[in-house]
Amino acid sequence: MNKLNKLAGLGLTAAIAAIAIGLSSSQLAHHTHASALTIALLLGMLVGNTIYPRIAAHTAEGVVFSKKNLLQLGIILYGFKITFQQIGQVGWAGMLIDATVLCSTFFLAYYIGTRFFKVDSKTSILIGAGSAICGSSAILATETVVKADAAKVAVAVSTVVIFGTLAMFIYPMLFQLNHHLGYLVDAQSFGMFTGSTMHDVGQVVAAGMQMDENTAASAVITKMLRVMMLAPFLVCLSMWWDSKKAHAHAGQAGHAPVKAPITIPWFALLFIAVAGVNSLNILPTNVSQFGLTLDTWVLAMATAGLGLATHIQAIRQAGIKPLLLAGIMFAYLIFGGAVINHVVRAMF
Repeated sequence: MNKLNKLAGLGLTAAIAAIAIGLSSSQLAHHTHASALTIALLLGMLVGNTIYPRIAAHTAEGVVFSKKNLLQLGIILYGFKITFQQIGQVGWAGMLIDATVLCSTFFLAYYIGTRFFKVDSKTSILIGAGSAICGSSAILATETVVKADAAKVAVAVSTVVIFGTLAMFIYPMLFQLNHHLGYLVDAQSFGMFTGSTMHDVGQVVAAGMQMDENTAASAVITKMLRVMMLAPFLVCLSMWWDSKKAHAHAGQAGHAPVKAPITIPWFALLFIAVAGVNSLNILPTNVSQFGLTLDTWVLAMATAGLGLATHIQAIRQAGIKPLLLAGIMFAYLIFGGAVINHVVRAMF
C-alpha cells in the first residue's frame, strides 16, 4: 500500500511538472519570463488548495518524497550548468564581489528580518538565501538544511519571484542610463554588477538579452560563479544552524550547550563534484543535455510537491513583513551591490 501511495504521489507531481514545463515554453511564459519552477509552484498551490486535500491520504508519501528527496537530486544535477572554467573568466575581482554580495545580503536579511520585522528565523534565512544567491533554487536548497514549513518556503519563493521579475525591467533601464551618461562603467563591469546582484539565472539571461553581448556574457558568467557558492554556503549554514539549535536546546533545558554533531548536506558536495566532472569536458554533449533535462523535471516535481503542501491561509498569516524584507534586500542588492562592485574593482 505504501508503494502505491508513493507512486500515486510521484505521478501527481510528475503530471503537474509536465504541465508546467509545457506552459513554460508558451508565448505568455516567454514574455513574462515565467520559469517552469514558478509555474509548477503555482499549479501545485492551486491543486493543493482544491483537489489535493481529498486525495492526500493516498498520495502524501510520494509528494513528500518529491519535495525532499527529488529536491536534493535536482540540486546535484544543477552542477551540469556550471564549470570551474567560469571562475577564471571573471577573475579574483568577480569572486570577491560575489562572495561579498552573498555574505552581506544574507546576514543583513537575517538581522533585519529577525530584529526589526520580527519575522521568524527560518523565513528570514530563506529570503536571505534567495536574495543572496540564486532565487528559488537557493531557497529550495536551503529548506533542506533548516527544515522550514512549506508555507514559509512558498512565501520566500513568491517574494524573490516578485522582485526578481521587477529586476528584469530595472537593470536594462540602468544599462541604458549608463549608456546615455557616457558609460560610467564599461560593459564588462556592468555585466559583473548585474550577475552579482540579480536573483535568478534565468532573470540574468533575460535582462542580458536587452543589453549588449559583452555585458550579457559577463553577467551570466558572474552569476554562475555566484551559483557555485551555493554549496559552501549550505555547508556553512548547516554548521551554524546545528550550533544554533544546540544552544537553544541547552538554554531551554538549563544546561551548558552540548556540542551538536555537524550535519553535512552531502548533496551540496555532490553538486560540486558534478560541476567538477562537467568542467573536464569528458562527458558527451548528449549526456550533459540529458542531465540538464532531467534536472528541470526533478526540480519541477519537487516544486510541485512544495506547492501541494502549501496552504493559502498560512501564507496570509505571514503578512506583509516578508515582502517588505525582500523589498529592502532588493534595494540593497542594487545600491549596496553597486558600491561593493565599485570598491572591489578599484582594488584590482
